[in-house]
Amino acid sequence: MTGVASGDGRWRKSSRSSGQDTCVELASFGAVRDSKNAAGPRLAADVRALVEAVKADRLRGVDS
Repeated sequence: MTGVASGDGRWRKSSRSSGQDTCVELASFGAVRDSKNAAGPRLAADVRALVEAVKADRLRGVDS
């Protein structure tokens, strides 16, 4: 894993992802991962800014 903290910090699953295939988890050390593949790749992120953008609906129209 390059450029992303690999610590076992606390991971928090999105409250909106229950029962759906699009689940993500955010880590206290600044990373995002797919909750269905916890051992898989992690994306380094400014978690606070990401949460604020999601809450403000500023990611609408961003292609995946």
